[in-house]
Amino acid sequence: MSDDTTTQPETDTEAVPMIHGCPVTDSRGQEVVHPSREQYVDVAKALADEGYSVCMDLCGVDYLQHMGRALPEGVAPERFEVVVNLLDIGQRRRIRLRVQVPESDPTLASLFDLHPGTEPYERETFDMFGIAFEGHPDLTRILMPEGWEGHPLRKDYGVGEIPVQFKGAHA
Repeated sequence: MSDDTTTQPETDTEAVPMIHGCPVTDSRGQEVVHPSREQYVDVAKALADEGYSVCMDLCGVDYLQHMGRALPEGVAPERFEVVVNLLDIGQRRRIRLRVQVPESDPTLASLFDLHPGTEPYERETFDMFGIAFEGHPDLTRILMPEGWEGHPLRKDYGVGEIPVQFKGAHA
């Protein structure tokens, strides 16, 4: 008895969903887009054209001790990540962008021209993590004094100490 049917080999991997050429994951019901640094501004512009006109937040993350975190296939983990939360008020939807930023070149294009409200967010990310935003109108420290050395939210930033003298304690 011959079997004329052909079977396709089973695969464990499913096709990764894409938005504007970038892999998409789900985080507690919210779409998360993973653009490369080169795709970042173009994807943000395309999303703005689709109604995501409000940038709710932009922040940095240092994954120094978590380089093995879960990312979609094709996205190489880097030490730093910039996370951007966008809002579409008309359709009541949110979307998140997660951009990998290498330690060897901690730079990313600024979203200031597209979302002027990102100005302080990008300054804070620069101040705390040392990620520079190319094209930012005033990339200066916003929380730390101008002469401060280092970036306090980096995982390898030294923990300082302030000597404390308690009342009645022997010196």
